[in-house]
Amino acid sequence: MTIRNIALFAAVGGLIIATGVLQGWNTALQILNMGLVSAIMALGVNLQWGLAGLLNVGVMGFVALGGLAVVLLAMPPVAEAWAAGGPRLIFALAVGVAAIAGGIALYRRLPAGRARAIGMVAFFLAAFLLFRGLLDPATLAVEAVDPAATGYLGGLGLPVLLAWPVGGALAAGAAWVIGKVALGLRSDYLAIATLGIAEIVIAVLKNEDWLARGVKNVNGIPRPVPYEVDLQGSAAFIETAAGLGADPVTASAIVVKLCYTALILIVLAVLIWLAEKAAHSPWGRMMRAIRDNETAARAMGKDVTARHLQVFVLGSAVCGIAGAMMTTLDGQLTPTSYQPLRFTFLIWVMVIVGGSGNNWGAILGGFLIWFLWVQVEPIGAALMGVITAPMADGYWLKEHLIRSVAYMRLITMGGLLLLVMRFNPRGLIPGK
Repeated sequence: MTIRNIALFAAVGGLIIATGVLQGWNTALQILNMGLVSAIMALGVNLQWGLAGLLNVGVMGFVALGGLAVVLLAMPPVAEAWAAGGPRLIFALAVGVAAIAGGIALYRRLPAGRARAIGMVAFFLAAFLLFRGLLDPATLAVEAVDPAATGYLGGLGLPVLLAWPVGGALAAGAAWVIGKVALGLRSDYLAIATLGIAEIVIAVLKNEDWLARGVKNVNGIPRPVPYEVDLQGSAAFIETAAGLGADPVTASAIVVKLCYTALILIVLAVLIWLAEKAAHSPWGRMMRAIRDNETAARAMGKDVTARHLQVFVLGSAVCGIAGAMMTTLDGQLTPTSYQPLRFTFLIWVMVIVGGSGNNWGAILGGFLIWFLWVQVEPIGAALMGVITAPMADGYWLKEHLIRSVAYMRLITMGGLLLLVMRFNPRGLIPGK
């Protein structure tokens, strides 16, 4: 890295340190941890767009699948729900998968023409009626089990850290299915397809209560780090905090966040090492050649669609890992929070501002944009308070300026994006 790049990272680090000094270290560490997770998401998108030129605007779908993996793996199973309809529900899902496989086989066997079209419609109509006939009674039975507290099957009760790679695998599997269907499309059609599929994933999470309680959310996800109350109940910890002149309650929250910081840093270090190795390997040079000129790459005998599928799956897996980490950090799965504004637009801004095609640029963008996303609104509120202080209460301009604080985030993101695209279109740390 050059001195300029190091200075950029140091400047972002200085912003986080200043937050700790002025607003408290709990706030600073919370921004740092979510900045690390955002940097991992940006790294995944950069693999797809910066390295291969794939326009994926369905990032939130893969992030949500990572969060779902945490629930399915780490939450304890609900025995009553399994007894009420678990086996029937699993059987119905197996029938659905078998129906899809049977439909594909039937499509390949029947000759092209009207007979195949009629046969496929009749087969899938019958399969759908059978699937719903098996699924609906099972889901109703599961969701009727203490719906206020559970109403779903639960998970496997395994350590939550195992859910991080599983979240990546779940997102990668979905990306493989999507890629087999959509990667033959033109880039703008690919963007529409990925956005639509992401919305389908979110709709399933919101409406299928048996899977992850839908909009009722899953709370109390197990932690990979100690709980604050456990630290506060430890005599040794209280003695250590007192020796440092710190309040045990505040100190316990800081220690927990530092534990998360260490875990996420380890994952980020491994991912950036792998991404850099891939980018500077013959495979990475081939991907950049495909990105720059697909026609020339095909003429050289490269299987462009297969290579696109590889990098699409890899980038989605990284987003899935980040989604699992974020759900673990939040301690809950909230499907309504998966909004395109935050999990698609914001991640793309991180990649563009940081530097598309450069892994370190994507990480810098993740930290910088997340910091601004969190801090712009309170800073804007304080600034508007100073500006409007001389104005009389009830004055229309004062009320208008105070109300405009709610839009400071969007104005800042849009303005920053315009400035970067105008004066430094390759980003703060551009790809070579």
